[in-house]
Amino acid sequence: MSSEPIDREILSYETFGVACRQLAQAVVDDGYAPDMIVSIARGGLGLGMGLGYALGVKNLSVINVEFYTGVDQRLDVPVMLPPTPQAIDLSGLKVLIADDVADTGRTLEIVRDFCAEHVAEARIAVIYDKPRSTVRPDYAWKRTDAWIEFPWSLEPQVTPCNGSSGNGSPAEA
Repeated sequence: MSSEPIDREILSYETFGVACRQLAQAVVDDGYAPDMIVSIARGGLGLGMGLGYALGVKNLSVINVEFYTGVDQRLDVPVMLPPTPQAIDLSGLKVLIADDVADTGRTLEIVRDFCAEHVAEARIAVIYDKPRSTVRPDYAWKRTDAWIEFPWSLEPQVTPCNGSSGNGSPAEA
C-alpha cells in the first residue's frame, strides 16, 4: 500500500524572522499605523511580538481562542477563552490582529468580529494564508495549500529529564 507524500511547508526560526520583517514592511508601505497589536494565542504570539518590535508598537494584547484540538482536529466552533481584552482598552484604536495562519478563517473571524465592535479599525496579518480560509487577511507573508510545520510545534512537549537538578539546568555528572 503506497501513500502519497504530504505537501509540506517548513518554516525555520530564521525564516520566521524574515517573515516578521517583511510583513511589518507591508504594513508600513500600506500606510497603516496600528495603535495596538492583538495576537491570537498560541500561534500568533511570536508574530505579534515580532511585529510589535518591527513597527515600534508597545501596546500588545492577547486573545486566546480554542479551536484546534489536535492535528486537523477542531471543535465545532472556535471559543474565545478568558480573559479577553476589555472593550475600554480597545475603544477607538487602530488594531492589527496577528496569527500564524489563516487556515479555515474561523478563528480570525471570531477575533475580527469581537474587535470590530470596539475599535476604530482592525486589520489582519498572518504568516500563511490558505486558499480555503473564509477570511482574507490584509497582510500575508505567503499563500500555501501545504501542511505547515512551524518551528515551535515540531518537537514534542518538554518533559522532566532523569538526573535533573530541579533548577532548570542539567545535573552535573
